[in-house]
Amino acid sequence: MPTEVQWSPASGVGDLVFARGLARRTMEPYYTHHGLMWRDEDFDAGWHWRENYGLYVAGQQVGFLSLSVSQDGLALYVRELHLLEGARGRGHGGCILRAVFAEARRRHLAAVRLTVFKNNPAQRLYARSGFATVGEEGCFWQMECPVPV
Repeated sequence: MPTEVQWSPASGVGDLVFARGLARRTMEPYYTHHGLMWRDEDFDAGWHWRENYGLYVAGQQVGFLSLSVSQDGLALYVRELHLLEGARGRGHGGCILRAVFAEARRRHLAAVRLTVFKNNPAQRLYARSGFATVGEEGCFWQMECPVPV
């Protein structure tokens, strides 16, 4: 059984630098594969309007999570979810998604949504967690899961 993942609001430049570096290391290969260009400025711009959280296991930071309410106001949108390589495959992703569902329920939102590169293996975690593909846009799948009651 995985150790529970704690999350706490990100604050300060150090959290942004950690998150940007982790997101870039994790996502740049997908960007390159699909002919897209990673830009730190774009990440930073999104950081400032999202709800950002550091993810911790036993007091050690293992990743970060960025959320927002969807434009239609019906869903909690997972904008970013990144774990350090050593924290992957240990059940932390499922633990985090369960906490995101609980947060959506607390906010009285009907669903959780996210977008994932079509070739990103994380989509298997999302499918196991109840997400279904509801659309596609270029190299991305749009996925959604009703909030369990």
